[in-house]
Amino acid sequence: MDFLNALDSRLLSLEVALGERSYPIYIGAGLIEGLSQVAAAALRGQQCFVISDDTVSSLYRQAVVRDFEQASLALHWLSVAPGESSKSQAAYAALCEAILAKRPERGDLVIALGGGVVGDLAGFVAATLLRGLDFIQVPTTLLAQVDSSVGGKTGINSLQGKNLIGAFYQPKLVLIDTASLNSLSPRARRAGYAEILKYGLIHDADFFAFLEREGEAVLNLEPEALNRAIATSCRIKAEIVAADEREAGRRALLNLGHTFGHALEALAGYDGRLLHGEAVAIGIHAAYRLSRAIGLVSESELARVVAHIRALGLPLETPRFLAANTSADALLDAMTQDKKVSDGKLHFVLPRGIGAALVTAEVPAEALRSVIDWLSA
Repeated sequence: MDFLNALDSRLLSLEVALGERSYPIYIGAGLIEGLSQVAAAALRGQQCFVISDDTVSSLYRQAVVRDFEQASLALHWLSVAPGESSKSQAAYAALCEAILAKRPERGDLVIALGGGVVGDLAGFVAATLLRGLDFIQVPTTLLAQVDSSVGGKTGINSLQGKNLIGAFYQPKLVLIDTASLNSLSPRARRAGYAEILKYGLIHDADFFAFLEREGEAVLNLEPEALNRAIATSCRIKAEIVAADEREAGRRALLNLGHTFGHALEALAGYDGRLLHGEAVAIGIHAAYRLSRAIGLVSESELARVVAHIRALGLPLETPRFLAANTSADALLDAMTQDKKVSDGKLHFVLPRGIGAALVTAEVPAEALRSVIDWLSA
């Protein structure tokens, strides 16, 4: 790709090694400016379909459309409302019908331009239309750049829970433009940071120590710290996905904090009052409390994690609006709707100190209940 080859040495590249379905991750500033050249190199057909949301569209649509026109590439732009509510069957169906009306062929290209909601939704559209259209991920939020754009999990939400309808479907490449993060609110940056934190806690104690020193610099988008945080997160995820693409074992470690967090999101109604990353931060705290209760982590390790979450401005406890209307039984019921239920047992990702974790269904009922009671108090 001439555009990528022309960039200076600050462009970082990684690979998700999946044999014939391997694909690169590119990390750098200003990459969206050359999106038409990247798309042209990936396109096997005649048409490109950008799926975005209204907020991201207001930032990039005019420039991207002009870029594609100058490159003589056929581009169709589709936009959904911002927020988790767009990961719905209705939004999915509307996008499918809009694309099918343009008579796509299997060599055509879907481009997911936006945050995690857009990436999950667009990926699922690509996975299912004509039994599979090529697609590329262009994540524009910190959360999507370090987590949801990598690994091929696509899907939408159900009334029964988060991400229960979907498919494993890998992109052709991931294009991470760090300049896009300048448009994010501080709250959105913090929410994305929760997923960065997860990688240090499950896999790399030295990375967690780096985050303790440089977490504020990452949130302030200081290039050196930001690039290291994104690249390390993507590298860890790529290694785990390459070893366990369809979450038969090790990949489940990536769900640290998510069993609790997804339940809180579902009970909050996906209305924006509790962001995914915020729910994950609370869930990480809950997982450490549960591990502490059964002796897997020390009091000092729990204290380090709590201190870091607090220092970065992420929530540690269930928001008051939600706790006031959530019983322990309702929370437990929401958790049992999670995908991590197997053989009728709920599986937890539990930390073993800092930098390691395990997946287990063998959690003492009394310890679990104490954490659930705390979450719902």
